[in-house]
Amino acid sequence: MTGEPERPAQRKIHHLDARSLRGLAHPLRMRLLSSLRRDGPATASQLADRLGESSGATSYHLRQLAEYGFVEDAPERGTGRERWWRAVYDGTMLGDELRTDPDPEVRGAVGTLLYESATQHSQELSTWLGTTDDWPKEWVESSDVSDFTLRLTPELSAELGRKVHALIESYRALAPEADAPDAATVRVHLHQFPTRTAT
Repeated sequence: MTGEPERPAQRKIHHLDARSLRGLAHPLRMRLLSSLRRDGPATASQLADRLGESSGATSYHLRQLAEYGFVEDAPERGTGRERWWRAVYDGTMLGDELRTDPDPEVRGAVGTLLYESATQHSQELSTWLGTTDDWPKEWVESSDVSDFTLRLTPELSAELGRKVHALIESYRALAPEADAPDAATVRVHLHQFPTRTAT
């Protein structure tokens, strides 16, 4: 034993290509994958209850996600008739090459992916704002809903994004034990885009 702090496990990130993008760019599939990533393995029926969908729909879309490599069986959780699913990757990365792809079908899938992500972010924020009274004072005071306006070049905007991502990722190594009584899962949303000023 060296006495050095234990490093967190490397996160598995899936870099989307045109094929996998088309397989993921569906509102229910994105919600299913998000739930499996945050809440852990589940059956199609459990996910149906959680998301307010039919088990037939969740079963079908889980199989589609499996075909594109986003989810897989979790056989250690199954009990014969129940099929459990788990996320294969911890996160998904959308590269710039897909956002500027000349194929309108690819750009349409990118649009679906981004709009659904924004919808999920909005729903999460609304849920937080509607339930703050259910949380201890310390959590309410440590939360943040703010926005900033800066004047930047594309290069500076990209640099800002990289630095913010690096800062957020650095907190993974500081995560408390899973059973720490005062810990909770914290969602961080980042929206960064240019706007046109009124003339």
